[in-house]
Amino acid sequence: MTTAPTRTALPTLPSLVVGTVSHTRRTPLEHAFTHRHYQWLVDVDDLPRHRGPLRALTRIEARDHLDGGRLGGGIRGDLERYLAHRGVQLETDDRVVMLAHARVLGHVFDPLTVYWCLAPDGRLRACVFEVHNTYGERHAYLLDVDPSGRARTDKAFYVSPFNDTEGEYAVSLRLDPERVTVTVGLDRDGARVLTATTTGVPRAATDAAVVGTALRHLLMTWRVSALIRIHGIRLWARRLPIQPRTPHPQEHVR
Repeated sequence: MTTAPTRTALPTLPSLVVGTVSHTRRTPLEHAFTHRHYQWLVDVDDLPRHRGPLRALTRIEARDHLDGGRLGGGIRGDLERYLAHRGVQLETDDRVVMLAHARVLGHVFDPLTVYWCLAPDGRLRACVFEVHNTYGERHAYLLDVDPSGRARTDKAFYVSPFNDTEGEYAVSLRLDPERVTVTVGLDRDGARVLTATTTGVPRAATDAAVVGTALRHLLMTWRVSALIRIHGIRLWARRLPIQPRTPHPQEHVR
């Protein structure tokens, strides 16, 4: 549970967060990239409702997150149950802000979804990271975020075939009207293994902004899935060892 007293000023919601995603791997091989990128920043109680063809670029659905909406209440219902099982009460007037990908032409892959749970006065009540892997699994972390937007948590989920579940995540968050940034570093034995950052400027998700952003970032979620595999093949070709994977139970998002 977060104890941070920070009050959060929000961009206009829903917004498109347009910027870049970058990864830097430091050991045992060096490998780095930066790609153009955008995500959605939304209130889970007021998801995008674009009509006509734009719906094919803007759908955010409960089935793609947490417990898949299995017990009702959509994304918020899943999040309420997840937090309650960990001793955190999400109040009815709390606002939940979500950073995620929307489906694009029916496809979505969301390596990282972030949920900020905000009290009516803007204080951060809880922050949840939801991590997906390419094996169709997901895991949620409840972060204890300090007033500077930083948190640490043990790694508990197999994401990359080149990293096991050893180590600790160092997380840094920025959420304000000027910029949204999420940085995750993986530390192991006192050394930084890799750093991943997604950052961008929030822009109100008008019809014109959605069309323009989609045209500049064609097939965004399809590209995310493809690029993950391309970079994986490159690392495999450089003989980076594959780590064994144990199937992950769904209970970690419930």
